[in-house]
Amino acid sequence: MNSPKEAQPLSATQLQRHRETSDLDANALELFARVVAAGSFSRAARQLGLTRAAVSRRVAAMEQLVGQTLLARTTRSLGLTEAGRALAARAQLVHEAANAARMALRKEGDALQGRLRITSMRAFGHSVLVPLLAEFGRLHPGVAMELLFTERRVDLVREGVDVAFRITRKPPEDCVAQPVLHYRIGAYGSVPSQLAGPQDLQQWPLLMLEGGAQSWPLLWHGRSGLSRETVELHPHISADNLEALLELARLGQGVVLAPDFCVQKDVAAGRLHNLLPDWHLPIAEGDCVQALTLPVHTAGANARALVRLVAQRLASPAPT
Repeated sequence: MNSPKEAQPLSATQLQRHRETSDLDANALELFARVVAAGSFSRAARQLGLTRAAVSRRVAAMEQLVGQTLLARTTRSLGLTEAGRALAARAQLVHEAANAARMALRKEGDALQGRLRITSMRAFGHSVLVPLLAEFGRLHPGVAMELLFTERRVDLVREGVDVAFRITRKPPEDCVAQPVLHYRIGAYGSVPSQLAGPQDLQQWPLLMLEGGAQSWPLLWHGRSGLSRETVELHPHISADNLEALLELARLGQGVVLAPDFCVQKDVAAGRLHNLLPDWHLPIAEGDCVQALTLPVHTAGANARALVRLVAQRLASPAPT
């Protein structure tokens, strides 16, 4: 006679999905209220610190539970059905009550504690992030920070990283991506003059990241968005460190191709000049630095606080 098979414990993912579909509880109602207020799954996901897929899945689970469609979805927006409007009114009451409870429990003396492991590309880390980390350290002296500046793609889970600042068009699906800084790559030199167009770069010694000895066809975009110009450029000096190339450009050794966030202080001080102010060089990875964290139920308060501070300090519209 076969013995009964012992029940296997649920994985973390299975347990989370079971919770999402097992009951229309206060958490589900508050999430629904946040989605309605945000007007889109993506915006609500950013506000909640979740992935878009997770928010969409939870709303679908609610609809399955009540047996009615709550949101009318289009490619551009969300609208409430009749059943959705009825539920939204009650969900809003739950959301307001939860907010009031959180405010009542929050004490002024509460302080962040523990460790925070952060990774970033070197250029962004040295030029932009370090001063913000200093501010974060002053605001939260109880948080010990570990910094890893590298161009390597870091796995947040495997390497125990709390926040990663990266340039990417396709962040990992299991991460929450928060855009923090839009940028453009330009041509900067120590001579205070402007070039007629990207083709004029061929007359200057070029300082390029990891250029090697070969030439590179680079497609430049005009500020209007309509102009395009491809230039075959051969690096005079190449390096794997942008700061070294920037120093060479300050010393008059050529023109460096660099993101604008790396040269702001030099441009303001007159050490470097944008030689092609009406042109920029797009790259495949995109034109935005994003803060990557794990979903809110995994990411700690330290990570959320840092991303919030960085996003607030660097808040600016996308370049036109």
